[in-house]
This record gives sequence, C-alpha cells and structure tokens, in this order.
Amino acid sequence: MATRSFTSRRELEQHSFPSAVALLVPLGAILLQALLPRPFPRLAILDLPLIVTIFFAVSRRNPVAGTLTGAAIGLLQDALTAQPIGVNGMAKSVIGYIAASIGIQVDVENLTTRILINFGFFLINSFLLFLINRRLLGLTNFHIYWGHEFIRAAINTFVAIPIFFLLDNTKRNE
Repeated sequence: MATRSFTSRRELEQHSFPSAVALLVPLGAILLQALLPRPFPRLAILDLPLIVTIFFAVSRRNPVAGTLTGAAIGLLQDALTAQPIGVNGMAKSVIGYIAASIGIQVDVENLTTRILINFGFFLINSFLLFLINRRLLGLTNFHIYWGHEFIRAAINTFVAIPIFFLLDNTKRNE
C-alpha cells in the first residue's frame, strides 16, 4: 500500500548555492554598486545589492536566512557608500524577510511573478529608506520623488530579470 507524505511547499523547493556563489555574487554586486556610479553616474539608479538580496531570499525560502542576507548585504553596502551605517542594512533585512516569506507561498520561478516582486520590492525599499532617513535619523531634507522611484523600480526590474535567470543556473536542490 502506497503511503503519501504531505510536505510543505517550503520543504519541497528550498534551494542552496555553492559557497563561492553565495559569497562572491553579493560581494560583486556591492563592489559594482560602489564603484560603477563614479565613472558612469547614470548607473547610480541601479541597486544591484537589492536585486541580489531579493534573489537569494526568494530562492532560499527561509525568512531568517533572508533577513540575515539582507542585513549583511545592506551593512556592507553602507560601509562602502556615503550612507550612515545601518540604513541599507535595516531596509534590506526587512526586504529579505518579506521576500523569503513570499517565496514560501508563491511560485517565484514564474516570470510575471518575478517582475511584480522586483518592482514591488524596489518601491517598498524606497519607502523604507524614506522612513529610516526621515523618522529615525531626522533628516528633514530627505525627499522622495515617486515618479523617479517608479522609473527606478522599472529599470531595476528590467535589469533584475536576466540576473535572476543567470543565478538560477547556480541553484542546488536540497
């Protein structure tokens, strides 16, 4: 008689990555984010560390790992940029947690889902950065222009999709 095992979606589809990928991809994204806007100022619109945070969080489908990944990437990004230490760390840790939680419930391998998730998380990240700068740091001169943020979210989503497909090739099923 056949037995049926009921496991959660999270248990079925968690992915891990080779250590080199898990370490070098975020570091590469952070370094590119810190160095590319200097010779090419228009590339400052990209947020490569956020793209990497979203990818690893939705792929691992573990909220704790997503939070820690976001915090580590954000803090390293803060250390290499002019932001006060912790601003990106807080925002990206929240994004990592939410992304991993959504990854448990939703098919994040679908192209449409990836587009919506990336676009939404870029807007949420902008809102979190606004709240952190205005409310926690008290920077009254920090403003957000939502038209610019929608364009920024669209551009980053356009860049994120090919990066997601490239990084998909590095996944290992657990």
